[in-house]
Order: sequence, then structure tokens, then C-alpha cells
Amino acid sequence: MGSSKTILITGCSTGIGYSAALHLKERGHHVIATTRSLDDVQRLINEGFTALQLDLADSSSIHRAVEAIVELTDGKIDALFNNGAFGQPGAVEDLTRDVLRFQFETNLFGTHELTNLIIPLMRKQGHGRIIYNSSILGLVAMRYRGAYNASKFALEGLADTLRLELHGTSIYISLIEPGSILSNFRTNSYTLYKKI
Repeated sequence: MGSSKTILITGCSTGIGYSAALHLKERGHHVIATTRSLDDVQRLINEGFTALQLDLADSSSIHRAVEAIVELTDGKIDALFNNGAFGQPGAVEDLTRDVLRFQFETNLFGTHELTNLIIPLMRKQGHGRIIYNSSILGLVAMRYRGAYNASKFALEGLADTLRLELHGTSIYISLIEPGSILSNFRTNSYTLYKKI
């Protein structure tokens, strides 16, 4: 990435988000690590990160975080890594409207809202990169993962369209589609699922 960049990452409590934040921080970049849990925010601060609470299922939390980020960075964000997400297991025929809505609130709507708040900052500075962490399940479906599958298929549609719409603006869109990795993804998903 060359010289030091300011990089905003969602979903940094564990897994891909935490690993990316750690790696980029070690390379000398200013990482703003976000997570929905205040306990995780404090842990990240203790590890030397700039960390903020950002719950993608809560619009007011997104707006508060972006206001704080603008204050911290003078409105300059070189990259946004849309990583925060969770997955709800269950047969499609058992998914209630509320369960499906909550899945989309985090994995799609919150990510979309955050991105739309960051794009004007990138337009103003004349450059930026937005990375979407989708999933192999955004390409192929897996049984009993219907809510997650659907949210990631939708995310890919928005990301691909945004890439076309931002062509020529020096704001670049990347989409990654990892397979299974070792993380606390299932445990975190179960914790969120109990809230519904």
C-alpha cells in the first residue's frame, strides 16, 4: 500500500477483521478497528488500536461512529473494509420475517449505510478503496444457511453495481469471497441469534 494509510475495518472482534487489523497495523497503517461490543472495543484499545463501537444493525451507532471517525481523521479515509457480518443457521421454511430482517440489517443494510457515508469523504479527497468481504456462499448456496446466503448474494449485487457506478472516480471496489476459516463466527452468530 506504499505510505501509511488510514483504514476503517468493521467486525474486528475476531476472525478475518481482527487478523486484517493486526496485519495492517503491524505494517504501519492507521487502523480504525470497529466492533459492536464495548468489551471488544476496550480490548482493541488495550492492544494499541484506535477502536470504536459500531453496530451495523443500528443506524444511530453507524452515524455516531462515522462522526467520531471524521473527527479522528479530519475526514480522510483511504480504505474501508466492510467485514462485519454474522450468519444465522436454519431451514429457509423456518426463517421468520424478523430473523431474515435482522440478518439483512447487519450483513447488507448496515454495510450499505456505512459505505454511503464514507463515499462522500472519498470523493472529497479524490481517492479511496472499498473492500467487501462476502463469502463463497455469495456465489453458491448451502443448505440451512439461507438467510446468510441471501444476504451475501445481495451484498455482491450492490458491490458489483457500485463498482460500475464509481468507474473513473478513483474510488475502487474490491470483493472477496473466502471459504471456511477458523474463527469465532459461529459462536458470535449464536450470541446474536439469541437476541431475536
